[in-house]
Parts: sequence; C-alpha cells; structure tokens
Amino acid sequence: MEQNFTREIGGRTLTVGWGKLAEQAGGAVTVSYGDTLLLSTVCTAQPREGIDFFPLTVDFEERSYAAGKIPGSFFRREGRPSQDAILAMRITDRCLRPLFPKGFRDEVQVITSIFSVDQENPPEILSILGASTALTISEIPFDGPVAATRIGYVAGELIVNPLFNQIAEGDMDLVGFVRILH
Repeated sequence: MEQNFTREIGGRTLTVGWGKLAEQAGGAVTVSYGDTLLLSTVCTAQPREGIDFFPLTVDFEERSYAAGKIPGSFFRREGRPSQDAILAMRITDRCLRPLFPKGFRDEVQVITSIFSVDQENPPEILSILGASTALTISEIPFDGPVAATRIGYVAGELIVNPLFNQIAEGDMDLVGFVRILH
C-alpha cells in the first residue's frame, strides 16, 4: 500500500513516500524536496564467518541525467563518485552507524539513487532522511529515525535548507542531525 508524508519546510514541500517502488528491498522510500527527487533503499544479508566489525555500505549514486546533462562518452557517464557524492556517503554513514545495535554484524547496504536534481536544492540532506526512513520501515534493527537539516547564514540571517546559490554566498553551511525519540 502506497503511503506519503508531506510537510512544508523552509518554504518548499518535503514529501516522503513508500510502498510503491523497490518492493523487494528491505525498505525503500522516495524523498522529494522542491523538484529534487531520490530513492533510498536498504537491504541486509547474513554476516560472513569470522567478521568482527559492522559492514555498513552507503552508496550515493548521482547520474548526469538527473541534472539534465548527457555526457558524451561511456567513461564519463559511469565514472567513479564525485567528491560531493563521497561526502554525502560519509555524512549519511556517520548519522546512521551509531544507531545499530552493539554487536550487530549483518551486512547492511544503503543505496541512494538520485532521480532528478533541480539545481536549487542539495540532495545530501534528503539522502540522510531517505536512508533513515527506509531503515525504520525495514526489519533491520535500527534505533532511529534521524532528522537532518542544513542551516545557512546569509546576509545576517539563518536560512533552513538554503539553495545552492545561498550556500555559495553565505558565511556558514552547517549540517545537523538528531535522533527522533519515539
């Protein structure tokens, strides 16, 4: 059954939907903010023998077509992640990792696929929200969800979820997250 949650945040509409796409994943949600849209999915597998760490993999898959750009060669189209994508993966990982049970060794994979970017709203915060929500609705033990936002300081004013151009001209770019207690 398809479900949606919608709120007005920072003058734009945030919509989180689940139950429509990627039904074979452990949890899957779409997140849209403005015209930026992404899909976050989570899956798990049994732990490997002799493993003494928690194997959490976070992927942030950005594609040129999401921004309306079609590159001219195969290598540019399917190259390695950009620096921004690597930073998005790291911040998503750091928000989620402490909220798994101690001693949990099952392999967990979080994949965020960017469907469209409107060139105004950065998708990194949406990745955190989507991954957290997908983990929360899955059967994977997770002590979440997590709420995240970006705060910018532009012209002496604090702005919630600033646009790309506001981030560039601002004096501060802060990403914050908090665990939501039930």
